[in-house]
Amino acid sequence: LTRRATRKSHTNVLMHLLGFLKSALDRDDKAEMLEALDAYRTGRVPLIVPVTLIRYFLRRVPIPYLSGQLYLEPHPKELMLRNHV
Repeated sequence: LTRRATRKSHTNVLMHLLGFLKSALDRDDKAEMLEALDAYRTGRVPLIVPVTLIRYFLRRVPIPYLSGQLYLEPHPKELMLRNHV
């Protein structure tokens, strides 16, 4: 926790998570995930976009090791952030 997380480090973590799913996802799903990662990496979307997509894929393809990771749900549901459009 002494080093601040960066877009580069978050992208690296998300790519590793995607690696666990690569054999279970079809070409379109992989392309969608890579597009979301690139959009996050370049600052066009917030971190929640690729994280939510990974969580969606994990509901379709359960991997217990990943489902238990705090990285995917770091905040308690009681403190859920509100996104206003």
